[in-house]
Amino acid sequence: MEIIQNPVANRFRGYLPVVVDIETAGFDTKKNPLLELAAVIVELDDDGQFVNSEAHCVHILPFKGSELDEAALKFNGIDPYHPFRMAVDEKQALPRIFKPIREAVKRNKCSRAILVGHNPAFDIGFLNAAIKRCQIKRSPFHPFSTFDTATLGGLMYGQTVLAKIAQAADLEWDSDKAHSALYDAEQTAKLFCKIVNRWKQLEKIEASLKKTEL
Repeated sequence: MEIIQNPVANRFRGYLPVVVDIETAGFDTKKNPLLELAAVIVELDDDGQFVNSEAHCVHILPFKGSELDEAALKFNGIDPYHPFRMAVDEKQALPRIFKPIREAVKRNKCSRAILVGHNPAFDIGFLNAAIKRCQIKRSPFHPFSTFDTATLGGLMYGQTVLAKIAQAADLEWDSDKAHSALYDAEQTAKLFCKIVNRWKQLEKIEASLKKTEL
C-alpha cells in the first residue's frame, strides 16, 4: 500500500481541495440539467508542493423533465444527446466521480473534500441540486464552503476572468478548449496550486526576514 508522505489534512482544516467544473443547459439548478462534470484532485508531491494528482470527467444525460436552454447549449457547444458523448444518467455519473474523491479524502487523512471553482457558487449549486435529485445521502463535499479562484486571482494577479488570470500566471490557455469541463477544471487546478504554492513561498520569505531582523 502506498504511504502518503505529505497528507493534506493539516493544510486546510482537514479539507481536501478538489477542483470542480461543470457545463449545464442553463442557469436554473432545478430546471436545467448538468451535462458535464469534471473533478481534479489536488494533493502534495514529495517536495510539499500542491499539484494536480487525478482528473475525472463524466458526460451526463439530461434528467427527466429538465429544460434545455438553447442559448446555453450554443455557448458551450454541447449536443446533450449526441451518441459519441457516451453520456450516462446522473445516478450513474455522480458515484463515478465521488468514488475516487472519497478515496483521496481517506488517504490524505481529511474529513471531507472542499470544492474549488471559478465563481464556485454556480458549480456547487448545480452539484447540490443533482445530489438531491439522486437522493445521495452523503456527499464527499462540504455542502456550502468553497474556495474561489476568481477571488484568489484578484488577490494575486489583479484579474478575475479565468483566461486572464491564467495568462498573468504564465499558464497556458487554449480558447478552443475552454468551456470543456475537464479542460477548465485542469487549468483552474493548476492556477489554484500555483497560488497556494506561491503563498507558502512568501510565508517562508517573511519568516526568514523576521529571523534576520532579530
